[in-house]
Order: sequence, then C-alpha cells, then structure tokens
Amino acid sequence: MFIAMNRFHIALGFEAGFEKVWRERDTYLSEVPGFVTFHLLKGPETEEHVLYASHTVWESRAAFEAWTESEHFRKAHAQASAPKGTYLGHPNLETFEAVL
Repeated sequence: MFIAMNRFHIALGFEAGFEKVWRERDTYLSEVPGFVTFHLLKGPETEEHVLYASHTVWESRAAFEAWTESEHFRKAHAQASAPKGTYLGHPNLETFEAVL
C-alpha cells in the first residue's frame, strides 16, 4: 500500500469555497489502475489558516506514479481552482509506504 497526501494551508474564510471545488471536481481516480480510495481531510485551525489534506491510497508507488503521468491526472488538474487568496503557499506533498 502507498499513501499520497497533499497538505494545504487554506486562508480563514475560504474553507467553503475550497471544499466546494474539491466536491464538484471530477478526479477520474476511479478509472486509474491501482487506485484504492480518496479522502479530503479537514484538520486544525490556526490564527491564519485551516489545514486540509487530500489523502489517496494506492496499491503501490508505481500505481501512484503512473497516475501522475496520465491523461487522467492532467484532466483532473486542469479544472477550475479555488478563488485567489484561498491558498497560503503551495501544497506540501507527503508520501508513505506501508511497512505493516
């Protein structure tokens, strides 16, 4: 199992718009070999932002890497984005391989 997470710092007041973009976009993930599941997670709030993480589970690192090089990936990431001011910096990608 392989997990890929993008962590986003979302400006206070922009949470609903950010969630709406994710809720309404077509990810094409169900069409990708090796994809297991997806979740958008809402984390703690600070004085400046709310932490979110997109969390995908894959059968293997190779399946995830194939997704990032696919036409499905390009189509998913070419869709509408959140309004300007939503993101406080770029997302931070973290990847994990299951050991147990």
